[in-house]
Parts: sequence; C-alpha cells; structure tokens
Amino acid sequence: MAFSLKVNRLSFQTLLLCVFAALAQHTTGSKAHPDYVVRSPQAPSAASPLVDFQVYEPVLTPAGSSNQYGCVYTRLLMEHVFGFSYGKPYVGDYSPPPCSFNRITMNFTVTSRGRQFDRLGLMYLGDIEVFRTSTAEPTANGIVWTYVKEMDQYDSLWKTKQKIIFDLGNLIDNTYTGSFNTTLTATFFTVPESRATADTILPISSRQSSSNMPSAFSVPSQNASVSYTFPKNIQRAVVSLSACGQASEEFWYTNTFSSQTDTFESTTGTLYGYSPFREVQLLIDGQLAGVSWPFPIIFTGGIVPGLWRPIVGIDAFDLREHEIDITPWLPILCDGSTHTFEIRVAGLDDNGSDHATLTKTVGSYWVVSGKIFIFLDESRSITTGGPPDVTAPSPLIQISSSITTNAAGENETLTYNTVVSRYLSISSTIRTSHGSRLVSWNQSLTYSNHNAFINSGVTQSTTQNTSGIEAASQASYATLYSYPLLVDSTFESFPSGAFSINASISRGLNSNVLGASVFPSGVQSFNVTSPALMPLSGRPQPQTVTLPSSLPNFNGALLATTQTGSAAYLSAGNASYSLGTTEQDFDFKGAELRADGPAFELYTRHVKAVNSTVTEDEQNLVGRSLGIPTGQPGIMKGVQGLNGPSVRAMLARGPGRLKSELMGGRPS
Repeated sequence: MAFSLKVNRLSFQTLLLCVFAALAQHTTGSKAHPDYVVRSPQAPSAASPLVDFQVYEPVLTPAGSSNQYGCVYTRLLMEHVFGFSYGKPYVGDYSPPPCSFNRITMNFTVTSRGRQFDRLGLMYLGDIEVFRTSTAEPTANGIVWTYVKEMDQYDSLWKTKQKIIFDLGNLIDNTYTGSFNTTLTATFFTVPESRATADTILPISSRQSSSNMPSAFSVPSQNASVSYTFPKNIQRAVVSLSACGQASEEFWYTNTFSSQTDTFESTTGTLYGYSPFREVQLLIDGQLAGVSWPFPIIFTGGIVPGLWRPIVGIDAFDLREHEIDITPWLPILCDGSTHTFEIRVAGLDDNGSDHATLTKTVGSYWVVSGKIFIFLDESRSITTGGPPDVTAPSPLIQISSSITTNAAGENETLTYNTVVSRYLSISSTIRTSHGSRLVSWNQSLTYSNHNAFINSGVTQSTTQNTSGIEAASQASYATLYSYPLLVDSTFESFPSGAFSINASISRGLNSNVLGASVFPSGVQSFNVTSPALMPLSGRPQPQTVTLPSSLPNFNGALLATTQTGSAAYLSAGNASYSLGTTEQDFDFKGAELRADGPAFELYTRHVKAVNSTVTEDEQNLVGRSLGIPTGQPGIMKGVQGLNGPSVRAMLARGPGRLKSELMGGRPS
C-alpha cells in the first residue's frame, strides 16, 4: 500500500521560522517564559481567554423561571477548583428541587490558565457514574468552555438525595501550573412529552462512595465485577458500558501485534502491543451477554495539541456509552438468586504469523464502569420464562504483517492488517403481567485496521473503520453506527533534545438510533417550550432561540459528523509551540419510526479553526441560520513545556524516549 503523509512540510518550516524569531527575542532582553506566544496583528487580544468547544447537537433549556408546564429550577451542584487533586475528588450533597420535573439538563463550565495536560473527569451520583468528560489544555492567557448535557436518563436518581462525587485528577507543580476552575449546575423542568426512564439503576462499579472516593474500575489490574439479587418483577433491563483507554492504551488503535513490539528496538524503541483491536465485553454469570467495540476517542493533548484548539475532538467533552439490552436474561435474573456482572477488555494475541485469538488482558490501563437500567413491572408480578438461547461464536479474525529491512539489515518498515467480525444473538421467552413474548438482543459488528510504519518507525499511518448494527426486538430499538479513522504522523528528534511532530487526521462518527434507547438521542430537546436557551459555541452565555411549533415528536435520531485537520508541533529549549488547522461538519436529523417516515433536518454546523482562531462558522437550527462571529487566524500558540512526555509517549509509539537520536527520520 502506498504511504502518503498528508502534512505539508512547509507548515513545519513556517513553524521553525516563527519559533526561532521568538527565541531570538527571548535572548535579546525578554524574560524567559515557557508559554511565550507569537501572534499576528489580527489575532484576538492577548487578554482574551480562548473559548474551546465540542461540536454537538444543541441541548435546549426553557428560558425564564417557569414555563406553561411547571417550574424551571436551576440548582448549583458544584463550584470547585481542581488543583493538586489526584485522589482528592469533590464530594457534595444533592437534594431534589421543590417542584416536579421530568427533564434535567446539566451545565458544566470550566476555566483554566497556565500549562497543563488534558485530564479525565468522572462524575458520580453515589456509586453510579453519570458523566465522563475530559479537559481542554489551557494557555497562558486562559481558556473557557461550557458543555450542556441531557440527564433525564437518571431521573430516578435525581428524585432522591444523592452524594455527588466528581473526580478530576490534576497535578500542580512548578511546570504544570493550570488549575481547573469548575461550575456545575442542573436545571429541572417539565415537558409534555417525556420518555420512559428506568425505575432503578444499579452500578457496575467498585462502589467506593461510602469512602468519598470514585468508583470506576482500572482494568486489567482490577476485577471489574459485581453481584446482585434482583427484583422479581422486571420487564426490561439494559446495561450501559463506559470505557476508555489511558497511558499505553490511550491510542490502542495504533498498537501493533505483541510478537512485533521489538521491530524497531534498535532505533526508535519498543512499541505497544496486544494489536490495534479492542473489545469491551459484558459477562453475566460468566457468559457473554454483549460487546462494545469502542469509538477511538482522541483527547485534547492527543497526537498534536494544535489539532484541538479551539475545536476539541469528537466526544472529548462527553464520552458516549454503549448500551446492551439484557432483557432476554430476565427469567434467570429474576429467580431470587445472586448473579454476577463483569466487564472485561480484550485485545488480540498473535502467534507471530497469521493467527490471532482474543486475549484476557491488555496493556495498562482502561477506566471502566457500567450501569444496569431496570424497568419494573407491576409490584405483584413475577417475571418467568426459559433460559436465554445464546449464540455467540468466537469472532472471525484475520491478520497479516510484513517487515522490510535496509542495506544495513535494520528493520525499515512494518505493515500489519487486522480484520475482525462478530455476530451475537441472545433470545428467550419471558412472561410478565403483559403476557408471554419473545425478546432478543442482536449484534453484528465489523472492524478493519491497516497500520504502516516507515522510516525505521518514525512515520506511522493508521486507517481504521468500525461498524455495527444492533437491535432489541422487545423495545423496538435499533442502532447503526460507523467510526472511520485516518491518522498520519511523523516525528523528528534533534541532538539538542528538541523534537517535532507533523500529523494529519480524518475521522468521523455516524450514528443512527431508532426507538427506546435508555439515553437521550438528542431529539428530546426539540420538544422544549419556546423560547429556549441554546449554548453558543461553548460560551458560558447561551443564545435565546424560538423553535417552530409544528415539529413532530421524533423517536429516532440520525447523526453524522466528520473532522479533518493537520498540525505541527515543536518542543525546543524551555518552550513548546503548535499550529494547526481543523475543520468539522456536523449534521443532525430527527426521524419517525416508520418505513416511509422522513428525516427532518434539525441542526447543521460547518466550522473551521486556524491556529486557535475560528475562521468559518455556519450553523443552522431547524432551517434558521445562526450568526456566529469569526476572526482572523493567529500565527502560533505556546503550549505545554518540554518537561512533559517524550515524543514517543505523545504518539503512543511505546514507553520511554528514543534509543538513538534521530535526524531527518534516520539514525544520526
């Protein structure tokens, strides 16, 4: 396969010229500062914080303190500074508002200034994870972002007193100075058309809230399992899985086969293994009940920081969960005995040739948790039926790889391919107060990945696609999704200790959801009474919008978004610099659950950012254009300093630093 690095070499040369000019000014009287910033005259004021944002469908909240259906009540949940906060989560108490409600939206606003890595944040109500987010990386002049999230899937939790635990581990020292100043509020209100939500939610977590600690599992070092005795009158049950890789597993889709991790040992060092394939598994009493093939999340420090300012990666501010309908298991779960739920993460173990099987472990580490959403039948009813019929053959796995050497006998290139497919079907007949019915859960998944290292491991290209079709017959629920991904990256390391990275990305998320998902699909926002408040480009102050009164009540959502970008990064002396261009298109439609039902355009957005400045932004809400101010691109932004991770750690090429300094992509 021909390899083409898509980052223009000129961008790196331009970056070098700007950096050398900045360093020259440093040495002619300016006080050395690790966050030195060079800007064009058209760039925003140096005193203005950068407004970061995730592109997503609008989450609308009624304007004012009441609407025609009841009160609109906003409550402060948290106001907290996460400084040196590893092992020190925020802990607070929540009490329900003094009025009835069936909808909840949550507003998370963050400011930060200085130098800091991106951090993972998890919010819990008791032992139950309800929000997984990550932070943007701050600048010397500061950043701010706001994310608004629908939360009515946790309606039964919000209606009782709860302990709020928000875990956002952060480090503060002489180098990493950025604290995260956070404000979290929830708004409660009523709409005429509300969807059914779970009566009870049980955590699949380590259940540490009694010790005021977070409850996510760390896999594979922990056994992520729980045991419960369930109510006997359940009519529907769904499990959601939340999982993301960290450290050596953050860029799992670029990993190689375990038999080939030492391919470039003599030049660029050891690579990460267990293959570029990951499967998150749900087991009930030791039997496979469903799987999730994860979306390749890229955090704001991932690959090249200049890619993600101010447009962050898809889902970076709200990592989506995967749901698995376990209703076919109810005849067993409702028998009064104790049953075990376990979450595992698997990769591939290869034989060094053309054969691979699923592993029982992966690298360190994955942060995982889950929830069991329980929908109850009448109190006197007892759910019975036969045991589930489980069809879950091992996945079909095809792998291949090749290595070429140079004239000196050193490994020059490594290419490897992975293709996986899996089919799973679980069905049973259950008897409830509504009579007997056949229920089923079906998954059909395909995955392909091509990775190529050239230039002794300095340059890597990753092309991947994951797609799936899943359905639960009893809930008239179905989802169809795909996650295309292309990442090209190359680095150079210089004898002075400086290094550079050039990278380009092209990625997407396509998700169609029809029927009774346990999570809001996004269309629920469009039955909010007008006028409504809509977050605008991540800014804390929302915009007031008025929706047409003739919108139908949608029961399906069609989402399609793509991101493309290229960026360069240089770490030299006591400073780091990055420039980049990122462009995103987003399309969100509502759908009616019938074969001839039309899709209705609800929200579209096209946005482009160049060197941390939004230069194009076109938004349409139900056919109405929203005027968004844009600016002229700056030249360059200072980013985190040289005392951070090595270039290989930034690109997940393996642990540690280079075994030999590289100049021009070859050993010096």
